[in-house]
Amino acid sequence: MQIKKVIICMAILVGLAGADTRAFELMLPRVYDEGMAVSNWLMSEKLDGVRGYWDGRQLFSKNGTLFHAPPAFTRNFPDFAVEGEIWGGRNTFEKTAGIVRQQEAHDGWLALKFAVFDVPTAGGGFENRLRKAADWFDRHPSDHAFVIEHRPVESHAHVSQELKRIEALGGEGLILRRRGSLYTAGRSRDILKVKSYADMEAVVVAHLSGKGRNEGRMGSLVVELPGSRTRFKIGTGFSDATRENPPPVGTLITFKHYGFYQSGIPKFPSFLRVRDDF
Repeated sequence: MQIKKVIICMAILVGLAGADTRAFELMLPRVYDEGMAVSNWLMSEKLDGVRGYWDGRQLFSKNGTLFHAPPAFTRNFPDFAVEGEIWGGRNTFEKTAGIVRQQEAHDGWLALKFAVFDVPTAGGGFENRLRKAADWFDRHPSDHAFVIEHRPVESHAHVSQELKRIEALGGEGLILRRRGSLYTAGRSRDILKVKSYADMEAVVVAHLSGKGRNEGRMGSLVVELPGSRTRFKIGTGFSDATRENPPPVGTLITFKHYGFYQSGIPKFPSFLRVRDDF
């Protein structure tokens, strides 16, 4: 009898340990290419936030980690699954990530919005799926959720013009969605990201002290590309807070760049953020 009790308790503990994570098969974008036809596409701003998955009851990260959003944030969210970006506005990624990373509900969430961009379990093409979310929020208005507006793409010049406008406002880029496309897990040719730069990951291997206005704090990072021995410095793109508390050695970061030198070193690398998969 005692052994049975121990086994039951262990099973409960294991269940609780795994209760905060779930596995999702999400639709992921490819990179935009100007050689493709764009007459049958829609575009929207690519919001620089934290991807979220609302399953009809709870809010999770893209990797299935439970977010501890307060009831005031998720009030009037739908009783069906929707995907979106947890967003605090342009140039607020670090603040947003800090809010959602906390392990208990708090009022910091109330400064954020859930920007809905798909309804993964709904049938039909993209516009029909998104209309289901729009219809829900028309009937159940939310202070902390909205459906992202998508506009028809007219031409490559139209995409370029809109990209410049969004970047001038401090935005990250654009997302293109093919009209009528079905929801498919993994990298899809029906959803594309558009940026004026490329981004990739690197591992922090050292901190270099700053000079001038950065004296007494981090001036640049020495990083290494995963799977290679290519090392280089990143000295721009850091906020004052990041320079005061730089990502530790071993941290995976995301940086932007503008192509590669013949040596394989990225051109004009600039720090974007700590790679935070939650």
